[in-house]
Amino acid sequence: MTGWDASAEAWISVQGEHGDFGRQHVLDAPMLARVAAHAPARVIDVGCGEGRFCRMLAARGIATTGIDPAAALIDQARRLHPDGDYQVAAAETMAVADGGFDMAVCYLSLIDMPDLDAALARIIAAIRPGGHLLIANLTAFNTAAVHLGWVKPATGEPHFPIDHYLEERPRRTSWQGIDIINHHRPLKRYMQALLGRGLLLAHFDEPPATGGPADKRDRYNRVPNFHIMDWRKPA
Repeated sequence: MTGWDASAEAWISVQGEHGDFGRQHVLDAPMLARVAAHAPARVIDVGCGEGRFCRMLAARGIATTGIDPAAALIDQARRLHPDGDYQVAAAETMAVADGGFDMAVCYLSLIDMPDLDAALARIIAAIRPGGHLLIANLTAFNTAAVHLGWVKPATGEPHFPIDHYLEERPRRTSWQGIDIINHHRPLKRYMQALLGRGLLLAHFDEPPATGGPADKRDRYNRVPNFHIMDWRKPA
């Protein structure tokens, strides 16, 4: 059986206390830097999973609401952070106050949302005028990957084959006991959706890995796995 509730136990085990390699050594520092740049008082983390990033923000004095459709992950978030505000809900239908947050965060969660347009409509509505939408996402080359991933030929350089880049589609993804559906979308799909809703791009980055084992760091840095976007909602 696929899905986040079925994969929750494996996900919690893989993430541990500090998160996986990509979170610890690629994304956490630049994501936290963008949060610090805006000093939000209230943040909504949409697709918060087991609440790891919510806990990091709470430790910095930020009031954070975590939203996730997987009840098993929200249960874990509540166990680890009893004072936190966590709600079981899909982004597309979440019931939160319009304009109630200084910032919305989608930390590797947009790829899990089946209806991107409905999700963005609710997420953007939750942000106050002048607030920000902070996104960490898998690069579209990554989600367009042929399932073999990195290929090491007998001679020559390893390569990472992709196919059907422009074709939006769900794709089953399995690793370390986790078995879920992600959604591949070309980068233009996200850009057009966000620009079409009047948001202004304030920051874009493809951050390198800066720690962890050297061989793994090198593999991540051959082609960036992630990008970060910081969008401002006009006042």
